[in-house]
Amino acid sequence: MTTALNDSPRTVGAPPRPAAPVRRGGRRAWARRAPLLPALVFLIVVTQLPFVATLFISLFNWNALAPDARRFAGFDNYITAASDADLRKSVLTTILLTVTVVLVSVVLGLLLAVLLDRKFRGRGLVRTLLITPFLLVPVSAALLWKHALYNPEYGLLNGAWTWIAGLFGDHSPAQPDWVSGMPLVAVETALVWQWTPFMMLILLAGLQSRPAAMMEAARLDGANAWQTFRYLTLPHLRRYLELGILLGSIYVVQNFDAVFTITSGGLGTANLPYTIYQTFYGAHEYGMASAAGVLVVIGTIVIATFALRVVSSLFREGGNQA
Repeated sequence: MTTALNDSPRTVGAPPRPAAPVRRGGRRAWARRAPLLPALVFLIVVTQLPFVATLFISLFNWNALAPDARRFAGFDNYITAASDADLRKSVLTTILLTVTVVLVSVVLGLLLAVLLDRKFRGRGLVRTLLITPFLLVPVSAALLWKHALYNPEYGLLNGAWTWIAGLFGDHSPAQPDWVSGMPLVAVETALVWQWTPFMMLILLAGLQSRPAAMMEAARLDGANAWQTFRYLTLPHLRRYLELGILLGSIYVVQNFDAVFTITSGGLGTANLPYTIYQTFYGAHEYGMASAAGVLVVIGTIVIATFALRVVSSLFREGGNQA
């Protein structure tokens, strides 16, 4: 009997059974997630509920001056917003403004990043001064350009213009009105001044991440500065350039402060955010403005999707190199 029990297949040569895992309840998991719940609730209340309200309002023909005439309109507001001439014009203005500001900012940011990548005395101070425009509040930056620089009576640009004309013998030159003479360029210049440091920081990070061995090998092989920049630096900066362009486009396309402060949307400078503002607060067309806002959000989401893909690929590439 004892031998038979000892020779049974359940005891001879069989590995010991692992102990049954102790199933812990969800209390510990909820205890870890609980501190995040207030932030999640706050995010939903601040972002999602207003967007749901905007979707709801966009389905109504709603004018604040005639509240009793409010009625359900379905998608009529979206059709009207998509076919509105002023809105289409503001779309073209937004595209022109965004493309100009982003491309010029990228080129200037690249030049400044190449400069700051070199070692020279006072580089830290220069870098701090170049970053300062990006740290200013957008309204403050727009007011600075409108009054301190563009003002035809006491602006610095006209002061410099008078000084340069005086060097050539003209001591009473005509004082140009920069905002009235070239309104869109005036807005674009203010935005380029503010967004160039952003591009510079991204591209400077890309320059400082170049493999030192690759650059040293190119130097030993006899490559000059332009060849090194053209065939090594630019391909390495491709991801950083894409990241800067996409993120800059997302922010510039939503810009409202510069247009509102410098030109008040006049002289052909009204972009999408300002047009929606005028529709909502000027014409009191709540439904139309909400529909236009939803269309803008959809377009921004499309751009943000590409931006997130670039960011994720950049992080994956950095992780593989590490």
